[in-house]
Amino acid sequence: MLLGSGELGKEFVIAAQRLGQYVIAVDSYEGAPAMQVAHEYAVIDMLDGDALDQLVSKHDPDIIVPEIEAIRTERLYNYEGQDIQVVPSAKAANFTMNRKAIRDLAARELGLQTAPYTYASNLEELQTAVGSIGMPCVVKPLMSSSGKGQSVIKTASDIEAAWEAASQKGRGDQEEVIVEAFIEFDQEITLLTVTQREGATLFCPPIGHRQERGDYQESWQPADIASDALRTAHQMAKAVTEALGGAGIWGVEFFVAKDGVYFSELSPRPHDTGMVTLAGTQPYNEFELHLRAILGMPIPGIPLLRAGASAVILAHSEHDHPEYEGLLEASDIAETDFRIFGKPATRPYRRMGVALAYGPTNMELRKLREKARRVADTIKVR
Repeated sequence: MLLGSGELGKEFVIAAQRLGQYVIAVDSYEGAPAMQVAHEYAVIDMLDGDALDQLVSKHDPDIIVPEIEAIRTERLYNYEGQDIQVVPSAKAANFTMNRKAIRDLAARELGLQTAPYTYASNLEELQTAVGSIGMPCVVKPLMSSSGKGQSVIKTASDIEAAWEAASQKGRGDQEEVIVEAFIEFDQEITLLTVTQREGATLFCPPIGHRQERGDYQESWQPADIASDALRTAHQMAKAVTEALGGAGIWGVEFFVAKDGVYFSELSPRPHDTGMVTLAGTQPYNEFELHLRAILGMPIPGIPLLRAGASAVILAHSEHDHPEYEGLLEASDIAETDFRIFGKPATRPYRRMGVALAYGPTNMELRKLREKARRVADTIKVR
């Protein structure tokens, strides 16, 4: 049972279908991307614990795979008690769906380097927190994805708008926000980390990415990162995933700065920046790795087969029944590919597809990134 049925869930279902798995896709709206390729689907509010219990009781799944934050995650402990496998584990899903739990685990319990941070539950507390952390600083809802509700406070006049954005656009029923010092980083990376039932923790070649409005816009693999910084990131990712437990893939995000590597965030599932692996950069893409780890299938290693880049295809207005132009022209660009997610409606900046480009491992990443953006710019969402 897949809880959350967006574009990442869709690719996961495709991977599961190829290995003969029977999948029920769940989301809060009908026609979600993963529902289009699953055997069955259900539409519920996953923050309604009773509705979630009823659905699990009805289908009695062997495995539950959370794919979004807006889930009544404390119920997952009950399902584990019923001998249902929760991916990667109920603890991991519960901690990582809430920035407060995962940040406190990383910084206070494990001693990992993070940006200085604090919390606020109302506008007055946010004003105090900004005074403590200093400006510029970043404000995020405790539960959100794809940059929703995130903003940078540069002056005191930004504080009220930042509170409104974070408290209104976060997922779940918590209004508390996290306030982080702004790190002057040289690069952001995602380290896809695979934990196995048996066997060593594995790391995909590092992925560089660029964000706008707190949301991923493009990614590339491999990221050009110094060996000592990568080694530190490996150690930090291993520490936090071991503390949470379970088998699956994790998207662990880091800032790489002049004064070291900073742990940023963690997702216990395939990561949006990891869509670059659909360009064939590895023997298995991130969705196939997630599935194989979940099923207990040994993964011998994850070598880099070729370099790749991805760029998002965005909508720019709000409409139902989107149409796409430029698919034929995009198909004519050599050594590229694309995915259209099949979302039933658009809104400004909503991801509707992803463009991919690939080349030999020694290809200049700048050229690959330009090619991926060219494909994305060729495809128009109407």
